Amino acid sequence: MTTTAAAFTPDTEARLAVARRVADAVLFEGYVLYPYRASAAKNRLRWQFGVLVPPAWSAAAEEHDFQHTECLMEPKRDATLAVEVRFLRAQRRIVQRALPDGDFETVSELRLDDRVLVPWDEGLEETVTHVVPVDQLPQDGTVFAFTRPAAEEIEPVTDTAGRTVGRLVRRCEEISGAVRLSAAELEGPYRTRRLRVVVENTSAWLPDSGAARDAALPYSLIASHVLLRLDGGNFLSMTDPPEWAKGAVAACRNLHTWPVLAGEPDRADLVLSSPIILEDHPAIAPESPGPLYDATEIDEILALRTAALTDEEKREARGTDARAAAVIDLADSMPPEVLERLHGAVRGLREATRTGSEGAEPAVVRPDTPWWDPGSDPGVDPAHDHVLVDGRTVRAGSRVVLRPRLRHTDAQDLFLSGRTAQVEAVLKDVDGGVHIAVTVEDDPGADIRREQGRYLYFQPDEIEPLGDT
Repeated sequence: MTTTAAAFTPDTEARLAVARRVADAVLFEGYVLYPYRASAAKNRLRWQFGVLVPPAWSAAAEEHDFQHTECLMEPKRDATLAVEVRFLRAQRRIVQRALPDGDFETVSELRLDDRVLVPWDEGLEETVTHVVPVDQLPQDGTVFAFTRPAAEEIEPVTDTAGRTVGRLVRRCEEISGAVRLSAAELEGPYRTRRLRVVVENTSAWLPDSGAARDAALPYSLIASHVLLRLDGGNFLSMTDPPEWAKGAVAACRNLHTWPVLAGEPDRADLVLSSPIILEDHPAIAPESPGPLYDATEIDEILALRTAALTDEEKREARGTDARAAAVIDLADSMPPEVLERLHGAVRGLREATRTGSEGAEPAVVRPDTPWWDPGSDPGVDPAHDHVLVDGRTVRAGSRVVLRPRLRHTDAQDLFLSGRTAQVEAVLKDVDGGVHIAVTVEDDPGADIRREQGRYLYFQPDEIEPLGDT
């Protein structure tokens, strides 16, 4: 990782560290997707978020060479602004096999006992930092540029006996960029400034005729995002600003990125400007066992699926990337108690109180059953409730034909169209909707599903009653 010299104070460094855990999730969002193998189709089109391509490629494609952030801040006198721009740099890895004459040839894979090495673009973390007194930020802006030189490194590959069987050649291309900062005082009684941070890719690379996106990636700033910290004063929320600031917030321009307050909910000295839209004060769930680089999925599902990969699939994943190998090792070594914590968490419960008599403490109301539990409503009985479908009564035990509709369901349910099923329960939700719980009749796991209460659910207009209901 390369970092420009910047005089971050220990306090600023500690505050930025609070925001970096969420920022890391942004940095590596979609870095390598389950099943964590380079050969998987979903891992062949990579780098989807915050990619700042070279200007020449931006002109020829529908991707951008800059990010533009604007937010509001209320700095105290003599406050200092710390800026940290973070991105990944694509390092292209070539696999070569050792020849008997001591030379090497490039190959599509190199199979070892514990892994299968294949060509791959690794992500190098890069950081650009800058510190500036807020009072020295001009309205017309100041620019600081950065460059990362081209580099090549060679790593020998040995087998279990210590013999050299190949090597990995890693190359990265020269990239350059610039960060533009400016601040303008807003009119009004409050000492508020509009801060502008623009991150640009200024690389001079020119694409060949007919060049594909893959050729531009080594010259791109990938998953680019910005961390900001005021050592005196606060930032204003861009999603929930105070009433007096709503007009000024609406006038801010944010292109290809969005700023949110970061860190603890009771503080406002940090901002994360991310290519992925987040809410204020985003946080990593404490139950999460570690980065899985596939945040569009659920940790529990990913951990279980990863642990269930075949030994050959795990060998290829370990050879794809060091981070993918770490995910495989994590899934294989995860203790049951850690996996159990991933099953679910409740974070928003609070006690309801009833106002007591004058001068008395409010009484805490604890119902015998929660409001969402059918047991709290004596008029609800899923095992005996029924619904009319085409004039016919459908209840637990009824046989039906499944007719899933696109507006209600997903692609997997569509495979069940025309299959017969048995109704296990008729359920009503708190909004008055009706849901039919069923088991498919020729499903060999129907008895297990029934025992565990794991049913498939359809709406009344997605079933046809069969026989005598």
